[in-house]
Amino acid sequence: MVANIKRLVYFEEFMNPAAVSILSQRPEIELVRLHYATPVEDNWTVMSRAHGYQTQSRVELREPWFANAAMFARAPHLLACSSTGAGYDMIDVDACTAAGIIVVNQSGTNKEGVAEHALGLILSLSKKIAASERAMRTVTNMDRRAYQGNDIRNKTVGIVGIGNIGTRVAELCRGLFGMTVLVYDPYLTAEQVTARGGTQVGLEELLRRSDYVTVHCPRSKDSFGMFGAAEFAMMKPTAYFVNTARGGIHDEPALANALRQGQLAGAGLDVFLHEPPPLDHPLLAFDNVIVTPHNAGLTDESVLEMVTATAHQWIALFEGRVPPRLVNPEAWPLYSQRFADLLGYAPDPLP
Repeated sequence: MVANIKRLVYFEEFMNPAAVSILSQRPEIELVRLHYATPVEDNWTVMSRAHGYQTQSRVELREPWFANAAMFARAPHLLACSSTGAGYDMIDVDACTAAGIIVVNQSGTNKEGVAEHALGLILSLSKKIAASERAMRTVTNMDRRAYQGNDIRNKTVGIVGIGNIGTRVAELCRGLFGMTVLVYDPYLTAEQVTARGGTQVGLEELLRRSDYVTVHCPRSKDSFGMFGAAEFAMMKPTAYFVNTARGGIHDEPALANALRQGQLAGAGLDVFLHEPPPLDHPLLAFDNVIVTPHNAGLTDESVLEMVTATAHQWIALFEGRVPPRLVNPEAWPLYSQRFADLLGYAPDPLP
């Protein structure tokens, strides 16, 4: 019998079975699969004994299984919460920190998938690929000249948030198409932005100068509603807005109104505030809007990388090591104390 079992719970399934395969090889980790169809109180009984919680993405996650203070009150052994991908807006980080629970994500593991998807939306909007493809199927004797597009070579792209994904977008846009890369990221210095391939500017300057604005920042209290009527009004009427980050960063009614009034040329959206959006959502009615079902990071390669990184991060965490993608290091002192109390040995100090 293995002593000092660490219980890790998750709902339904990992996005790829590789995670279960990796974690199942560790006898000290008890991997517990829960189901939404199970009676809630039965799931709470299991959750109350859990040391780790692997959340699903916001699209699949259901109440009451968001990681928040109400959960922590009923899960006194919980030490860590992990998101599926780079985003962690389904986890209340402040509540975690207050409870001595660390938060980890999988930042960088799906950067290629999301960056290529963002670039694909930019290309499709510029070349009117989606609009002309729809017309080919529905319009008799269509006029091909009505779908004349634009080249993106030597244009200006504005990147909002230049982390792992934003840096890859900058590399692609600059390297493939010789684009000017402007960046708004208030958490980095101008020197850091330059090292990642862009030029740091204020948000207003970025909006006024860019031919394409693409969003790659987390959704937080600072970024929620960042793009509203005033911001869309600053954009060129020939510019395109792309969001593959999170719904809620842009105001959907404001974007629909800006498109209706011709304040920008179109939009590419992989994310909505409520997903999936209803079929009568106003933004779905525009021919110059391309929408995808929050699947930018769901490539075979990115999913495998995400779940592999997830599994190895849980192993590192339960071994007492500092996880490589720690979101709230300020929780470490209280977390360390709780870890030692619950598991009988102290984790490593922060470097």
